[in-house]
Amino acid sequence: MQAKTDLFPPDLARLAAAAKALGHPARLAILQTLAARGTCVCGELVSELPLAQATVSQHLKALKAAGLVRGEVDGPRSCYCVDADALRTLADGLGAFLDPVLAALPPDDDGADCC
Repeated sequence: MQAKTDLFPPDLARLAAAAKALGHPARLAILQTLAARGTCVCGELVSELPLAQATVSQHLKALKAAGLVRGEVDGPRSCYCVDADALRTLADGLGAFLDPVLAALPPDDDGADCC
C-alpha cells in the first residue's frame, strides 16, 4: 500500500519531514544548545532545558531520525552534535521552497483580505 506522502515529490517529502522534526520548541532549543556547545552529552542538555531526561532523549531521537543531529553512545553517555551539512541543506531547501511562494503573493499582501 502506498503512503500518501509517496504521492508528492521526494524533495517535498524530505523537507516536510525535517520541518516536522523542528515543530517543537524543545527541539529548536536543543539545536541552539548543541550549536553553541559544539557537542553535548544528553545530561548536559537536561541541565539546560526545563525537561526530564527521558523527554530530552525522545526529542534527540526525533532530531536524529530527521538527520539533523548525529550522536554516538560512549558507555553510559550519549554524545550529540548538530549535523551542519544537513542543517545547511534544510536551510537551502526551505529558501528554495519559500522564495517562489512569497514571490507569487501580491505585493504588500498582509493576508487581511483572506476569508
